Amino acid sequence: MSDNNLVLSLHNVGVNYRRQRGVWGEAFWALRDISFDLYQGDTLGIIGRNGAGKSTLLRLIAGIIQPDKGKIIYDTSHQIGLLSLQLGFVPYLTGRENAILSGILLGLRKKEIKARMNSIIEFSELGNFIDQPIATYSSGMLARLGFAVAFQADPDVLLIDEILGVGDAEFHQKSTRMMQEKIRSHKAIVFVSHNSQLVQQLCNRVVWVEEGVTRMQGNTAEVLQAYHRFLHLGE
Repeated sequence: MSDNNLVLSLHNVGVNYRRQRGVWGEAFWALRDISFDLYQGDTLGIIGRNGAGKSTLLRLIAGIIQPDKGKIIYDTSHQIGLLSLQLGFVPYLTGRENAILSGILLGLRKKEIKARMNSIIEFSELGNFIDQPIATYSSGMLARLGFAVAFQADPDVLLIDEILGVGDAEFHQKSTRMMQEKIRSHKAIVFVSHNSQLVQQLCNRVVWVEEGVTRMQGNTAEVLQAYHRFLHLGE
């Protein structure tokens, strides 16, 4: 449940990409008009169809890209981290080497990652495979390693992009439990997912993004109901 401590606020934010077409290119608004607030203790779900702008929105909040219109107001005392699976993974490096590289990209120091390596190996269930090139890994092994590394980062504001839909059923349950622990720690979380059941289970509020615009926001059950009605009617 959220409290009154505002972590960040988006006001009519838009992001413009330029598609290469002809000499000047063509303007494409990935986000057109997004507004919402995030409070300490919130677990805010972001839903919408493919191409709605959800991942762009997370990169925007993380500061990786800047808005072309509107503004974002931050509480600068809060550290923001984007948890993205397999961040910076290099196929010819070992799992251990990739864990270090990915951890650094997530904002950890090299010595911190090395100190947590046993936890990463244990959680990912990779065993001796940790010292094999990840080019030999299955997709499930890659997902487990990516999740294990990503959750070693511990910022005040977590931005999570479809991270829980990975691996087999057993690992899915384990990763969901880890997510629930983060929620109980009273962090502010923004969670992008296509899994309505998980959004219902984990999020206290939801923002529905459609064609780069905030279509609806508020109570999780109400927004999900409206979204599913929209999908069913094929509007």
